[in-house]
Amino acid sequence: GGGFAAYGIYPEYKDFFALHMFLEDRAARKSCEAFLRETMEIVHLERIPIRTTPAITNEPLIWRFFVTPLRSTLASMQIDEEECVTRAVMAINTRIKGAYVFSCGKHMGVFKAVGYPEDVGKFYRLEEYAGYAWTAHGRYPTNTPGWWGGAHPFALLDYTIVHNGEISSYDANRRYIEMYGYKCNLLTDTEVITYIIDFLNRKQKLCLEDIAKIIAAPFWSEIDSDKYSESERQKLRYFRNVFSSLLITGPFSIILGFDGGLMALNDRLKLRSMVAAEKGDMVYLASEECAIRAICPVVDRIWSPRDGEPIIVKLNEKK
Repeated sequence: GGGFAAYGIYPEYKDFFALHMFLEDRAARKSCEAFLRETMEIVHLERIPIRTTPAITNEPLIWRFFVTPLRSTLASMQIDEEECVTRAVMAINTRIKGAYVFSCGKHMGVFKAVGYPEDVGKFYRLEEYAGYAWTAHGRYPTNTPGWWGGAHPFALLDYTIVHNGEISSYDANRRYIEMYGYKCNLLTDTEVITYIIDFLNRKQKLCLEDIAKIIAAPFWSEIDSDKYSESERQKLRYFRNVFSSLLITGPFSIILGFDGGLMALNDRLKLRSMVAAEKGDMVYLASEECAIRAICPVVDRIWSPRDGEPIIVKLNEKK
């Protein structure tokens, strides 16, 4: 499967949540629309424009709904807009037959399918969109069947994840995160990474640097060494004790998209490659250098991050 996430592509609907959906049939679309109208205002809905191509087959109905939660809903449930949308997405993906929300952020959208990325781009007519940040992924599934929902990126609200690797801690991660209302049922370990990021950043209010120290935590021997100050050691011990079930083990390199930037992160043993590059005011992140060179053959700077060391890039701000 192949897919893309784009940020800043819906300027006319930037204040609304854009729900991208795969639907089995009209009945599923009507069920989703009726469900959404119970708690939200639908300001616009339409089929996502596509271009028929022989390379992409068996496509479902693909729709987008631009919504905003009703104030009465937020008041009665005592939750904010993001939590309202999150609960709606979990409910649709687990309860409505033949429906799957694969993107639900503001001012951004995910486009994915079963096919090579270049064909997915043509299929969704991506040349008609413009955004300030893009992520892309080509997935060759080795442990789960290839299907439209299983293609990367995985998304929740404005968080998107593309992932290269294999998570051996999936069951421990899943059991922990599902205690907080998340439902992992989309047949890939990348889904749980997305929910972990949402939980730690949105719900626990942790910064991205601290999140990296949780999901790619230093070894105990490293924490107890002279590498860190006493205050840093206390924080790292706290993270390892409180969020031990959110340590992601196994080889991985991930790129996180969020509102206003990107983060790249390797596992703590650097069992997967990760490369970053700069050219002017552009930043490129990829699991392989050849992917960057294909887009920008000559760069100003290129480097590989250390194990467990995040590269965080923010719009109009490099870090």
